[in-house]
Amino acid sequence: QVQLVESGGGLVQAGGSLRLSCAASGRTYSSYAMGWFRQAPGKEREFVAAISRSGSSTGYADSVKGRFTISRDNAKNTVYLQMNNLKPEDAAVYYCAARTGTYYGGSLPDNYDYWGQGTQVTVSS
Repeated sequence: QVQLVESGGGLVQAGGSLRLSCAASGRTYSSYAMGWFRQAPGKEREFVAAISRSGSSTGYADSVKGRFTISRDNAKNTVYLQMNNLKPEDAAVYYCAARTGTYYGGSLPDNYDYWGQGTQVTVSS
């Protein structure tokens, strides 16, 4: 069992930046593939970014590519999402997720085993 706690959300103007963090419990954090997802009101949860267990492989949704960067620090049991040049359409609740038993988690929410409670990101235009 792993517990995930996101932080770092808030209100930012369009063009601004935020860094989200997701702290995980458990001694086997480095064995989890991690991902970030988001959900805006009235919309389905969508993939944002994913990172492999070692951090050597990453993937991004086309909508955030070039603006967002996912990274992880296995010594701190933490995964990050650096978000730059934020747009109003990036506003959503952002969730981190962990997937066990695989090197890279991919983009499908149903493939992930554990989820955080989410952190709100609001972008003003």
